Amino acid sequence: TEPGDEAILPAPYFVSYPEMVKLLGGTPVTVECPESGGFRLTPELLEKAITPKTKWLFLNMPGNPSGAVYSADDLKALGAVLARHPQVLILSDEIYEHIIFDGREFVSFGKACPDLRDRSLIVNGVAKAYAMTGWRVGYAAGPAPLVKAMSTIQSQSVTSVCSIAQAATVAALNGPQDEVTRFREAFEARRNLVVDGIRRINGLTLPPPEGAFYAYIGCASLIGRKTPKGVVLEDDTAVATYLLN
Repeated sequence: TEPGDEAILPAPYFVSYPEMVKLLGGTPVTVECPESGGFRLTPELLEKAITPKTKWLFLNMPGNPSGAVYSADDLKALGAVLARHPQVLILSDEIYEHIIFDGREFVSFGKACPDLRDRSLIVNGVAKAYAMTGWRVGYAAGPAPLVKAMSTIQSQSVTSVCSIAQAATVAALNGPQDEVTRFREAFEARRNLVVDGIRRINGLTLPPPEGAFYAYIGCASLIGRKTPKGVVLEDDTAVATYLLN
């Protein structure tokens, strides 16, 4: 990465993504993905955002915080754009792979776009699906030179994951998956409860998340209104602060 290299971040995105890019001297480029499109990046938006300085595209599916899920066709359409821009690498964050609702099928970017495998980095972990956040174990699949460089940085920063956590991860991935199914069903029931509750509140909206376990609540109709004390809610931060207080 060179100073000024750009990384495309479809918004809404995980809060740490832009800081990761900045930490390496890069420039995060936010692409707003509206609710009308399911908070998904479209080929048109992607094409418009790519410049000669673009080096990475970050994808997160299901998305944090939107819960957006990409179908195989969605990913293939993005792949067709990326095929025209060989300088762009793809980071596909698939940590919520198993937390997906309404009978949807998860499709990895690597499976949907095998022709881009030589510049795709798939990252995952056991924190979400296996309720192992405290174990701090993740894993990645990608081109050997890239993974080797990642390993070099990892070994000089946090050294490695402890052996106990590694053994627990192997047991989680290779053992019975009954609990993963139970977790998903519980999360889906909770999602339904939250969506129903939020929709009963005047001024708030919540499209049903397609995966993950977040509620990305809309409050656009409350912006500009006044509180009982006469304070104007000028933006979403003001609305959130008012509700919290």
